[in-house]
Amino acid sequence: MGVMLKTKAKSLLGMFFAFLVLSPVLTRSVTPSLNDDVLGLIVFKADIRDPNQKLVSWNEDDDSPCNWFGVKCNPRSNRVTELTLDGLSLSGRIGRGLLQLKLLRKLSLSSNNLTGNISPNLAKLENLRIIDLSSNSLSGSIPDDFFKQCGSLREISLAKNMFSGKIPSSLSLCSTLATINLSSNRFSGPLPSGIWGLNALRSLDLSDNLLDGEIPKGVESLNNLRLINLSKNRFSGFVPDGIGSCLLLRTIDFSENSFSGNLPETMRKLTLCTLMNMRKNSFSGEVPNWIGEMKSLDTLDLSGNKFSGGVPVSIGNLQLLKVLNFSANELTGSLPESMTNCASLVALDFSQNLIKGDLPQWIFDSSLKKVSLSEKKVLARMNGPFASSMGNSFEKLQVLDLSHNQFSGEIASSILVLSSLQQLNLSRNTLVGSIPVTVGELKALNVLDLSENWLNGSIPVEISGAYSLKELRLEGNFLAGKIPTSIENCSSLTTLVLSKNNLTGPIPAAVAKLTNLQNVDLSFNGLAGSLPKQLANLVHLVSFNISHNHLQGELPAGVFFNTISPSSVSGNPSLCGSAANKSCPAVLPKPIVLNPNSSSDSTPGAVPPTLGHKRIILSISALIAIGAAAVIVVGVIAITVLNLRVRSSSSRSAAALTLSAGDDYSQSPTTDANSGKLVMFSGDPDFSTGAHALLNKDCELGRGGFGAVYRTALRDGRSVAIKKLTVSSLVKSQEEFEREVKKLGKVRHPNLVALDGYYWTQSLQLLIYEFVSGGSLYKHLHEKSSGNHLSWNERFNVILGTAKSLAHLHQSNIIHYNIKSSNVLIDDSGEPKVGDYGLARLLPMLDRYVLSSKIQSALGYMAPEFACRTVKITEKCDVYGFGVLVLEIVTGKRPVEYMEDDVVVLCDMVRGALEEGRVEECVDARLQGKFPVEEAIPVMKLGLICTSQVPSNRPDMGEVVNILELIRCPSEGQEELG
Repeated sequence: MGVMLKTKAKSLLGMFFAFLVLSPVLTRSVTPSLNDDVLGLIVFKADIRDPNQKLVSWNEDDDSPCNWFGVKCNPRSNRVTELTLDGLSLSGRIGRGLLQLKLLRKLSLSSNNLTGNISPNLAKLENLRIIDLSSNSLSGSIPDDFFKQCGSLREISLAKNMFSGKIPSSLSLCSTLATINLSSNRFSGPLPSGIWGLNALRSLDLSDNLLDGEIPKGVESLNNLRLINLSKNRFSGFVPDGIGSCLLLRTIDFSENSFSGNLPETMRKLTLCTLMNMRKNSFSGEVPNWIGEMKSLDTLDLSGNKFSGGVPVSIGNLQLLKVLNFSANELTGSLPESMTNCASLVALDFSQNLIKGDLPQWIFDSSLKKVSLSEKKVLARMNGPFASSMGNSFEKLQVLDLSHNQFSGEIASSILVLSSLQQLNLSRNTLVGSIPVTVGELKALNVLDLSENWLNGSIPVEISGAYSLKELRLEGNFLAGKIPTSIENCSSLTTLVLSKNNLTGPIPAAVAKLTNLQNVDLSFNGLAGSLPKQLANLVHLVSFNISHNHLQGELPAGVFFNTISPSSVSGNPSLCGSAANKSCPAVLPKPIVLNPNSSSDSTPGAVPPTLGHKRIILSISALIAIGAAAVIVVGVIAITVLNLRVRSSSSRSAAALTLSAGDDYSQSPTTDANSGKLVMFSGDPDFSTGAHALLNKDCELGRGGFGAVYRTALRDGRSVAIKKLTVSSLVKSQEEFEREVKKLGKVRHPNLVALDGYYWTQSLQLLIYEFVSGGSLYKHLHEKSSGNHLSWNERFNVILGTAKSLAHLHQSNIIHYNIKSSNVLIDDSGEPKVGDYGLARLLPMLDRYVLSSKIQSALGYMAPEFACRTVKITEKCDVYGFGVLVLEIVTGKRPVEYMEDDVVVLCDMVRGALEEGRVEECVDARLQGKFPVEEAIPVMKLGLICTSQVPSNRPDMGEVVNILELIRCPSEGQEELG
C-alpha cells in the first residue's frame, strides 16, 4: 500500500511539472483542467508541516479542491479564488505550488511559523488582490523587481516577519494598492520616493523597522490616504509640508524617530485627523496655536520632545479630545483655563515639564480618569482647592499622579470621594500631618505612594479597608508607632515599603499572612523583637530588607532566608543566622566552605588551629548536604563502573556499524553484539567515514553528561554530529529505547537541534544529530578565542529562540532537564539551536540525585527541587535553568564563579543589585553601553522570576515567550478609521 501511494504521489508531481513545461504551448482556447488547482495545492502542502492536521481534507484524489479546508472557489468556474490558512501553526516554506492557482484573488497565511524567502513570482499572479503573510518567520530581502507585475494587487501585509534589505522600488508600480503593511521587520535604508505616486493608497504602515534618512517630498499626492505610521524607525529631518494636503488623514504616527524642527503649519488643514502621535522625537519650538483647528483629534501625544513656551489656549477647542500627553518637554506657564471645554478628556499627562501655578479648577470638574502632573513644580496646598473642589465627576478618576511637586499642607479626609481611584501617587512633596483614616474607603485602590513627604502620626488601622492594595509605599516620612496587624486584610499586597520612618515595636505575624508579598523594605526604623517564624511561608519573596533596626533572634528558616543578602539584615546587632554572619545560641557553627581555586596545602577537613581543642559539630544543614553529596558520589561511581563494563565492547560494536549501516532498518532485525541497527529518519545515506571517526580524538567535538560527541559525514557530504552514549548499561531495552528516540525524532523546531537518526547494539548506542557549525553559546560568552562578542540584539535573539524551543518541547510533553549554555548552539545565521533535550527519557527511573549529577553537571543551573524527594520534577525545572541562562547571557558571567575569597552565585548577585537599584551595572561590560536599558532590565527581572525557589511561582515557557515579545515589541493597538 505504501509503495502504491508513493508511486501515485510521484506520478502526480510528474504531471504537475510536465504541465509547467508544456503550458506555454497549449492552445489558449482549451479550458483548464479542474485538476490544475488540486495539483498546485497538493504541491504547496508537500512543502509545509501541518501539526494540527488542519489540511487532512486535502485529498489528491478529489476532482476539485472547493470543499477543502481554507479554500474558496468561484461557483461558476470551480477555480480557487481564496486560500485562507491563518493561525494554524503551519511551518515550512511557501513553495511554487501556489503559482498554479491562476485565478487566486486572496492569499492569507498569517500567524503561522513559515520560514524561508518569499517567492519572487508570487506577485505575478495577475488576479491576486490580497496578500497577507504577516506574523511568520519569513526572512531575507525582497527582490527589487518583486512588484514589477503586481497586476490588480490592492492589499499586501508582510508585517511581523524578519525581512531585511531595502523596500523594493518596484512597489511604486502597484497603482491599485490601497493598503501596505511592512511593519515589524528589519527593512533599512531610505523610503523609496516613488511610493508617493500610489494615488489609491489609503493605509501605509512601515513602523518598527530600521528605515532612515529624510522623508522624500511628494506626499501631497496621496489624496486618499487615511493612515500613515512611520513610528519606531530612524527617520530624521523635517516633516514635509505636503502632509497637510492629505485631507482625509485620520491617523498620523511618526513617534520614536529623530524628526526635528517645528510641526508644519499645513497640518492645521487635517480636520478629520483623530490621532496624532509625535512622541520621542526632537521637535522644538512652541506647541503651535493652530493645533486647536484639528477639531477631530481624540488622541494627541507630543511627549518626549523639546517643545517650549506655554500650552496654547486653543487646546480648549478640541472638544473630542480623550487623551492628551505633553509630558517630558520644556513647557512653562500654567494650564490654560480654556481646557475646561475639553469635556471628553479622560487621560491628561503634563509630567516632567516646567509648568507652575495652582491646580486649575477645571481638573476637579472634569470626567478625567487619569491625571499625571508629576515633576511640574506646582505650588498649591492640599487643604486648599484639592480638598474643597472635588465634584461628583471626580469620582471617575482612576489614576492621580501629583508626585515630585511642591504640594504642602495636609491630605484632606475628603479624599474618600475618589471612590474609583486605582493609583494615587503624592510622593516627593512636602505634605504634613497624618495619613487620613478615610484612605481605607478607597476600595479600588491598587497603588498608594505617599513616600518622601513630612507625614507623621501612625499608619492608620483603617488602611485595611483598602483591601485591593497591591503596592503600599510610605518610606521617607516621620511615621511612628507600630505596623498595624490589620494590614493582613490587604491580602493582594505584593510590595510593602515602610523604610526610613520612626516605626517601633515588632514585625507583626500578620505580615506573614500576606502570601503574595514579593518586595518588603522595613529598613531604617526602630523595629524590635524577634522575626515571626511564619515569614518563611512567604514563598513569592524577591527582596526583604530589615536592615538598621533593633531586631534580634534567629532569622526564619527556609530557602529564601538562608540565601538572603547580608546587606538586607545588617545594622541589627542582636540578629543572628548565616546571613547576619553571627551564630545563634544553640545553633552550631556553619560548615567550612573550601574555595576550589585555593592553593592552600592544608588538609581538607583539618581543624583550624584557631579553634584549639574545641570539638567541631556540623549543623543539620551541613549533614544533609554531606548526605546528599555522598548519594551523588555513589551514583557517579555506579555509573562509572557500569560504563567500564561496556567500554571494551564499544569498539567492536562501532566497527559493526561500518558493516551494517547501509541496511534499511525495516529489513535489519539483527541486534546482537556483532551487528547493529541504523535508522535515519529522513532516509539519508549512511556514514562515509565509518566508525573509526568515533574513536578518533581529532573528530571529537566535546563531552557532556551523557557521552562524547563526534563529527562525521554522510555519503552525500553533509556533516552530522554523533553522540556516543556512555550510559549503555543504564539504557532501556531496545524496544523502549527505539520508541523514545523516535518520539524525540519527531520533535522539530527551528530552534532545536534536529535528531536525524540512531544506531543500536546491546553495548553501543549512537544518536545522530544535525551538525551546527557556529559553536556553543558558552564559547561565545566565555572564551576569548570566540572572536567578536555577541551584540545585544544577538543575545536577545538567543534568549527568545531558546525560550521558543523550550515552549515547543513542553507542548510535546518533553522536559529538557539539562539547560546550560554549552547545550545551546549558534548556527551560521546567529539563530540558537538547543540540543541534548529529552535524553533522560532514554534511561530507567534513576534516583534523582544520581540523575542530577549526570545531567545537571553544570553547577548553578539545577532547580532546587532536585534536592527534595517530595517535590515533583516538572517542566518548571527547565524554567529555572532557563532563568539562570538568561542572566548568564545578559551579564556575560558564569552561573557560579569562584573568586579568591568568595563564591559568587549569579542569581544572588543580580537579585542584590536589583534591591540596591544598580541592576543596570550587571549588564556585560563588553557591550559598552550599547544596549537598550528598557529591554535589558526587564529581561534580567524575568530571569530572576524564572529562578524563583518555588516551582509554582515560575511562569510557563509559553508565558515567557509572550513576555519577551512584549519587551522587544510593546503593543500599541491602534485602530484604522476608514
